[in-house]
Amino acid sequence: MTSSKASSTPHSSPPAGGRRTDDPPTPPSPAYALSKPVFFVSAGIILLAVGFALILPDAFNAAISTLNSTVVSSIGWYYVLIVTAFVAFGIVVAASRMGNIKLGKDDDEPEFSMFSWFAMLFAAGMGIGLVFWGAAEPLTFYSENGAPPNAAGLADPDRAERALGQTFLHWGLHAWGIYVVVGLAVAYAVHRKGRPVSIRWALEPVLGKRTDTWIGDVIDIIALVGTLFGIATSLGFGVNQIAAGLDHLGVLPNSTLVQVIIILVVTALATLSAASGVDKGIKILSNLNMGLAALLLITVLILGPTLFLLRDVVSNVGYYLQNFLQLSFQTLPFRGEEGATWINGWTTFYWGWWISWSPFVGVFIARISKGRTIREFVTGVLLVPTALTFLWFTIMGGTALYESVIEGVDFTGGTGDIDPNTALFDTFSQLPAGALLSGVAVILVSIFFITSADSGAFVMDMIAHKGNPNPPRITRIFWASTSGIIAAALIWVSSLSSDGASGMEGLQALALLSALPFSVVMIGMTFSLWRSLSREVKVIERLELRIRQREFMERYSEELTDEISDRVEDRFAEQVEAQVAEHLSTYTGEVPVVPAAEDGAARSRRRGPRNPFGKGS
Repeated sequence: MTSSKASSTPHSSPPAGGRRTDDPPTPPSPAYALSKPVFFVSAGIILLAVGFALILPDAFNAAISTLNSTVVSSIGWYYVLIVTAFVAFGIVVAASRMGNIKLGKDDDEPEFSMFSWFAMLFAAGMGIGLVFWGAAEPLTFYSENGAPPNAAGLADPDRAERALGQTFLHWGLHAWGIYVVVGLAVAYAVHRKGRPVSIRWALEPVLGKRTDTWIGDVIDIIALVGTLFGIATSLGFGVNQIAAGLDHLGVLPNSTLVQVIIILVVTALATLSAASGVDKGIKILSNLNMGLAALLLITVLILGPTLFLLRDVVSNVGYYLQNFLQLSFQTLPFRGEEGATWINGWTTFYWGWWISWSPFVGVFIARISKGRTIREFVTGVLLVPTALTFLWFTIMGGTALYESVIEGVDFTGGTGDIDPNTALFDTFSQLPAGALLSGVAVILVSIFFITSADSGAFVMDMIAHKGNPNPPRITRIFWASTSGIIAAALIWVSSLSSDGASGMEGLQALALLSALPFSVVMIGMTFSLWRSLSREVKVIERLELRIRQREFMERYSEELTDEISDRVEDRFAEQVEAQVAEHLSTYTGEVPVVPAAEDGAARSRRRGPRNPFGKGS
């Protein structure tokens, strides 16, 4: 297949005023061909890890999980600190003059409508997780065995409020703040600077000439491997909930064979969607998903404790805002080992999880955000999905907590533990038309499953093809099918393992481990983006100053010319009068009297009104 060239794609013009001498040199437009180092090294790492997991699942899980636990327990404070800094960075950039800069040429218009844009970034950013954890996470934080250590002794109503507040932390501004950093850095490099759609080019202001060398290859490899591991493990979580939902409805028993069949069928659909491209399959499925999710949300709101949920929305937002800083920097140091275990198992896990997904989500959001201003981008990516996420968790999780706290329903079955696979279906079973709601939820998870896999395949193929915004169809199919086959193989091997180890936990740990080096890349992105935006703002300010100076001169130059001319005439008249008086004194013998200098106003009165339209009018 003949690859298109970078020169065939439109490039954004540089900022007015020309390129600064301290900007990195503009590299030649690379050919959009397969990057062999990125593709083959990434494929080798993935095959090695999957082969290890399939052949020795117990040893693989033990080794990787131990390594992951060691790393996470050592750097949990680091994740907490930098993720909060990412949120602050996005807000500062949007609120400053940098927010006026457009991601593209100054006259570019958005490629997608506002609704389609929100639908695609929301489906890619959260997807399966919202449905999977919508009721499960608030119930877990409320339950006896899953509550945060600093909330375990609270009364039931206070513990329920804390459960939703903690859930908001994990799924709110911090998650989307991570996506903002990657998405904005890539979007600026791609749409404003005309660079290929790849992670490495977001670091060009820092790396300079080294961007398109082995250093850039390493950055793209980290992004690609983390994305594939993340998608594969998410597919595993999704298929578990689909199978549990079908079993709950009495359609199919939950077994390994059923799970493998489900994942292969859904992966085939995702492959077809990925082959059709962003403008067709991914866009249509995202819009469909958004509409179906809204329908399910409104239905649960109407059938559930409506007044309670409306009050709960207001209360939860207030609790989150009031405790935002405390929750953002929460590490529970005085809770000892119990606090460290809980933080590492939830908050640190989530921060690492979002970072490992950020190459995929960030590149995808950047790909669909051409023509929007930075302020519009940050507001849309940071605030709108967060608000929708809060609404989702309040209605789904709030309904579950209402049934547990107010109506006394025990979702743990007396064990004190919540089963996340069935928590949502158990919640729906307490409502009218519960079976119908569960069926809609299964369909919703399936479509989220597809949109995550197809958009992930699209992004991975862009990275593997040196940032080609429209990579070849055959390799898109390869990445979409690979992620599903890996998940299916690991689920199947679980039935052959002596202790049920599936390899999924190990792959999930690998995805989290990939977040550590990529967090350093993200820090580099913030410095690069700030440096580039600051330069452009300075250029804009200099141009604005020149424009104001030119307008001032054009406005006042004629008046200044008239005033100078009048002063010259007045001075000449005074000199003539003095000479005449002196000449007359030679005949009269009188001492010459030089006229006293008049001020401008007096001369104007003596000479009459000036013509406001100039001397020649």
